[in-house]
Amino acid sequence: MSAPAVTNRRRLLVFLLAVSLILFALIVRNGYIQLVWGKELHEKALDQWTRSLDVYPQRGIIYDRNKVVLAQSASADSIAVRPNQISDPRTTADKLAEILNMDADELYNKITDKSKSEVWIKRQLTREESVQIRQLNIKGLYFTEEPKRYYPNGNLASHVLGFTMKYAEPGEGIKGQEGIELYYDKYLKGVPGQIVMETDTKGRETPTNVERMIPPIDGWNVILTIDQVIQHFAEKAVSDAMDQYQANKVYCIVMDPKTGDILAMANRPDFDPNNPPREMGYEEMQAYVKNIAAKDNMDPGSTFKIITTAAALEAGVISVNSAFNDPGYRMVDGQRIKCWKAGGHGHQTLFEAMQNSCNPAFMDMALSLGVDRFYDYLEDFGFGSPTGVDLHGEEKGVIMKRDSVRNVDLARMGFGQALAVTPLQLINGVCAVINGGNLMQPRLVKALEFDDGSEYIYEEMQPVTVRKVISEETSAIMREMLESVVTKGSGKNAYIPGYRVAGKTGTAQKYSEGGGIKQGAVIASFIGFAPADDPQVAVLFMVDEPQVAVDFGSVVAAPYVKMILEDTLNYLGVEPVYDENTEQESQTVVVPDVTGKSLSEAASILREAGLDYLAEQTGTVVTKQMPLPDAEVLINTTVLLYTDSEENGQQLGEDDLIEVPDVTNKSIREANNILVSKGLKLRIEGTGLAVSQQPAPGTRVEPGTTVTVSFEPPQ
Repeated sequence: MSAPAVTNRRRLLVFLLAVSLILFALIVRNGYIQLVWGKELHEKALDQWTRSLDVYPQRGIIYDRNKVVLAQSASADSIAVRPNQISDPRTTADKLAEILNMDADELYNKITDKSKSEVWIKRQLTREESVQIRQLNIKGLYFTEEPKRYYPNGNLASHVLGFTMKYAEPGEGIKGQEGIELYYDKYLKGVPGQIVMETDTKGRETPTNVERMIPPIDGWNVILTIDQVIQHFAEKAVSDAMDQYQANKVYCIVMDPKTGDILAMANRPDFDPNNPPREMGYEEMQAYVKNIAAKDNMDPGSTFKIITTAAALEAGVISVNSAFNDPGYRMVDGQRIKCWKAGGHGHQTLFEAMQNSCNPAFMDMALSLGVDRFYDYLEDFGFGSPTGVDLHGEEKGVIMKRDSVRNVDLARMGFGQALAVTPLQLINGVCAVINGGNLMQPRLVKALEFDDGSEYIYEEMQPVTVRKVISEETSAIMREMLESVVTKGSGKNAYIPGYRVAGKTGTAQKYSEGGGIKQGAVIASFIGFAPADDPQVAVLFMVDEPQVAVDFGSVVAAPYVKMILEDTLNYLGVEPVYDENTEQESQTVVVPDVTGKSLSEAASILREAGLDYLAEQTGTVVTKQMPLPDAEVLINTTVLLYTDSEENGQQLGEDDLIEVPDVTNKSIREANNILVSKGLKLRIEGTGLAVSQQPAPGTRVEPGTTVTVSFEPPQ
């Protein structure tokens, strides 16, 4: 073979090899682009020749337990513009400015900003604005619906429901803030959809465009344990107490003791979730939106004696036959801890100790249990830990560490001092005492439901028993004992004819920021339930710093628990039973109407009816009374009178002056009744019996003068 022929073959071979290598490289490159870059390039291409608008899902409805709507979603149009599609920006800006009441130049700048493919003009238009803009039929304007939350009952259950807010950027919908809206946000919010259209590289709609819609998935509906009707009962009571006592806070919880279902939860101050206080600072806003019933720690006071007694009975350190002697104090670790009653209650049975709310008796119980057993029961009843209710930010209370507790601390814990709990922990612990001994997990949500277009998917939440705390036998004893508090003890203002009502009063001291007792500041409370032999409803009512001369829970809180219980039992169809058990061998009387009468005349009428009274404020004419006229109550029940002076504009003469009576050696209650019956005010210093007063007895003063009385325990 000649040399030229060999050379040509080599050249052909090299050429074929080169072509093969190039083809191989192209195949590899194409494969790399297809397999590795494909998804990214596809997304970039879609972004270049498609545009999308979000379609918002319907946020789930929040119902009460009977499917009454408490929160629902409406929708409002929001408008966006695609600058590249606007043919006459100036005219468009002018027309939109007139309809939307916006600045035309500002709108013009937005419409002509072609560096952006899409610019939002206004969110959540009114119906009229939306209709007028649609009638313009301007190419390049696009509408999308944005959700808007609506609460048809305004302030009702606002702390339970919470509220929502729009995300900062359009296209992200709304999110829950506080309450159920926040806790169940991931269920309520749903999944957004999209409207997709074809555009050219400049964002202009193509002639062959066919819009495609990816439908949204609506949110789940939430069914609460709250009953709207019972919530109304609770809201009315807390509003009335807030106004009547000019209190710092008022809160109420109504619970089903057997399931842990929260039937009502009301707080004051409150807010309207349709218009929440977003413009305030955080701390100021929290004063309105914070659910204090689950997020405030407070001294429980005498209501905690229920827990101490149940633990002592269950542990066997006391029995129904136990007796206590109260000289008015106990000496513990060298400290003198006084009973609330000057001189003490003397010898008493266990039932009498509960009826009298005798502090030394409960000190004895706590000390008999000892630190370890007392703390075991605290933990079993759920104190020191969150209850697990469906709310973010629940507090867990404040309990001292076991190894730092002295006997004096333990003694104080026994009657509700030296520890802090939330109102929700307190009522939940008491429900465990009265329901047969089971600690339930409180809950605000009964079920979730989802409409998939063809059927409802229903997911029911079952009641959760956390643990068994005390026996059925101990629970039955406690129910009987607490019923005696209402029929024979300090809880008479909660008595309801025909129903076996049980409960316990509480008056807890408050402490200043420095740790000392805050003078004149208490939390007055009452926890009650009915029927006593088979509890259907439990109510905790607390008034923080009532501005009244006599601020006992029996006077301030018990009447409101009675109102809520009576309304709720009637609503639930629990029929009254008039027999020897409900009457408890106690005589009842009908409260006479003394409004419009002078204080002295009203006092005389009430005494003749077999009722006691306390006058709040001084004055000459009764303007309001609690319990209300025609209420049927136990004999010797205390009626709280609200008075106002009759102003005649005349100058007082010597005959109009009042002689200050002598109240030395009188109790606070006796001194208050004597002074207000004369038209004078009482200022209390200390506790016990009156030892001195200013002005002195016999001094002639003007009506409404304040008499400062110092009280000391008898030696």
